[in-house]
Amino acid sequence: MAPRKRLPGVDDELQKILDANMDQVPSRRRAREAFKDIQLGIDHILFKAPCDQVKMEESYEVNSRGIEIFTKSWLPKTSKPKATVFYCHGYGDTCTFFFEGMARKLVLSGFGVFAMDYPGFGLSEGLHCYIPSFNSLVDDVIEHYSKVKENPELRSLRSFLFGQSMGGAVALKMHLKQPTAWDGAILVAPMCKIADHMVPPWLLTQILIGMSHVLPKSKLVPQKDLAEAAFRDVKKREQAAYNVVAYKDKPRLRTAVEMLKTTEEIEQRLEEVSLPLLILQGEADTVTDPSVSKALYEKASSSDKTLKLYKEAYHALLDGEPDDVIIKVFSDIVSWLDQHSS
Repeated sequence: MAPRKRLPGVDDELQKILDANMDQVPSRRRAREAFKDIQLGIDHILFKAPCDQVKMEESYEVNSRGIEIFTKSWLPKTSKPKATVFYCHGYGDTCTFFFEGMARKLVLSGFGVFAMDYPGFGLSEGLHCYIPSFNSLVDDVIEHYSKVKENPELRSLRSFLFGQSMGGAVALKMHLKQPTAWDGAILVAPMCKIADHMVPPWLLTQILIGMSHVLPKSKLVPQKDLAEAAFRDVKKREQAAYNVVAYKDKPRLRTAVEMLKTTEEIEQRLEEVSLPLLILQGEADTVTDPSVSKALYEKASSSDKTLKLYKEAYHALLDGEPDDVIIKVFSDIVSWLDQHSS
């Protein structure tokens, strides 16, 4: 692996931790521990929300498949939450770093927030960003979140899914597997279809699908710079590099094939989506196709559905846009949650 670019504020010792191979979880956990305070000190609007009224807990749990999963919760310190929000993170991402700030903002608006890293992502066990089966990944998320919802203090509260990008596909698959389990979903630039120009040409795609049976874990899929495509605000794009346990290599063959298969399946099943929906999409998003968010809005059988489009906004609506856009998107999310939590 080539050494990473030196980040401001990083000494030789920290750089050594960063340059380590992060395929396995011990090196990812070491990097996150070393960078935790640096991350939360970044000059980003998400980290300016006060946290003295937020009760945070982190834990590791072994699931029914024997995989150690990293989980986190954020709850109001002195009051009962109005409702619970369950987060599904994006491709290569984690439920720490930028989401820490998003969770705080939601708690300060009165909600309880729960998150986890999928197997192979962030601080959870498994080969980094390797998805041998998207269905199994979704089942792992259902298993953990179902257990959280059984908590007697939370059982009476309404519960909402919150999926970003690939996490939007996870949330939709969860709903399709358990149609009456959730009171609604917030989908931010959901991965219902990968934008055509982000997918390799048809012939190359067929070759890669064939190779995925032989070399499933290989990092061979060509990909454009995701940070450049996702973050409109240049300063925030540079800050994204501090997400040290995010996956930054080429996609693994099997992972890419599973994501492609999943988006094709979801695209075919949009009419089956029946829960209350808030879909948020940047009109200039070149990572997930805005036309498919529009198709989801039009085709979903939900009687309660809202589509919000943000002019000139890119893919990372909640962490990569100018501050005024981030404030507006959060305001739209909190208003929708307030309306649906009573």
